[in-house]
Amino acid sequence: MKNAFKEMLRYPSAIIGLATVLCLVALAVYAMIAIPYNEAISQWRGGEDVWYQNPKLAPPFWFNYFTQQKQPISFVINEKTGDLQKTTDAGNVTLTYAFEFSADAPPQELALYFATTFKEKQPFVSISLFRPDGIEIHIADFGVDAKQTYRFSQNENLGDNPIRDLFMDAGKPVKGVYKLVIKGQTFEEASDINAEFVLHGGVYGWAGTDHQRRDLMLPMLWGAPIALAFGLIASLGVSILTMIIAATGAWYGGWVDALIQRITEVNIILPFLSILVMIGTFYSSSIWTILGATVLLSIFGGGIKGYRSIFIQLKEATYIEAARAYGASSWRIIFVYMIPRMIPLLIPGLVSSVPSFVFLEATLAVLGLGDPILPTWGKIIHDAEINGALYKGYYYWIMEPAVLLMATGLGFAMLGFALDRIFNPRLRDL
Repeated sequence: MKNAFKEMLRYPSAIIGLATVLCLVALAVYAMIAIPYNEAISQWRGGEDVWYQNPKLAPPFWFNYFTQQKQPISFVINEKTGDLQKTTDAGNVTLTYAFEFSADAPPQELALYFATTFKEKQPFVSISLFRPDGIEIHIADFGVDAKQTYRFSQNENLGDNPIRDLFMDAGKPVKGVYKLVIKGQTFEEASDINAEFVLHGGVYGWAGTDHQRRDLMLPMLWGAPIALAFGLIASLGVSILTMIIAATGAWYGGWVDALIQRITEVNIILPFLSILVMIGTFYSSSIWTILGATVLLSIFGGGIKGYRSIFIQLKEATYIEAARAYGASSWRIIFVYMIPRMIPLLIPGLVSSVPSFVFLEATLAVLGLGDPILPTWGKIIHDAEINGALYKGYYYWIMEPAVLLMATGLGFAMLGFALDRIFNPRLRDL
């Protein structure tokens, strides 16, 4: 292995492929540590009540670096962020939210999420917005429930397009520091008023959001461990089992070898993807079910015939005859003397086949047959497709997982080709 690693350094493709694979592994490890599995599933399936602070269908924040019209970045102001100023005096509660607006387009939405405490008498609030140009805009007056959401876009008194009118004047943005002031009145001693202010901008986070306000960074991160686990387990299982079956058939010969070859020939002509689609549609689309079916359907593939031809030659080798002479059992000869000789051929093939299984899982997810629980790259593409992302201009929604899938395929392919040159003497000088 040490010599093999030194040989890899001779090939730029091996270095690039290995670096890409290591980056994917690091991404997978980071995802599992930063967002534990149960938390990731809970967030992904939580819906809008979990992602209420996020805008809908917002591109990543770095889109602003490539466009002339800068979109506002989403933010939240509450007691935890420290940007909220609150004063209380004899039942009068004042909440002040100061924020800077420097974008060229208005935000998607402004929302206040009230959390008040009272027994019988509702607190009363009056909301005003102070613009940088000195204009005060009165927003609304109303009594507040214990839990209440107020959306500025639903206020018909502010005009046909309230959000635009608040931040634009004569078609131009009014930039500077805004102040949103809530003046509240409580009527009971233990009563209190709290509110979280959320500005839904035109861009959000590193990966953007989808139609359900979900942060796409979650499936982008968790797609890595799922894809690598599926690809590596399937590739390892298929490669090892295929080699064992081929070695068994070549050693025993006769009806055992004939049965294996007939099963292989039948399996090769079966519509592999169609069978998986049927399993996902009529039985279960769980990733473990699909993984098991993939391994079972791939064991008896074309690789068996390639391994068999080599094992038949290996069977007549001198050291195999010597093992027979001192009484080694058939299974010992297969597992100790024959299969280990094939490891140099196994490793490049194993690495090169990982992308095919990663793309298979993504393909099933794009067809709507992916695991409904897991956040995967294929699931993102599926959601983008059924919501018309390309037609509506949400290119980031599809391009981000597609780039990661392509990087995965390219990394493993380049590494596999380099390993094939290293372990195959006939290819070293090519």
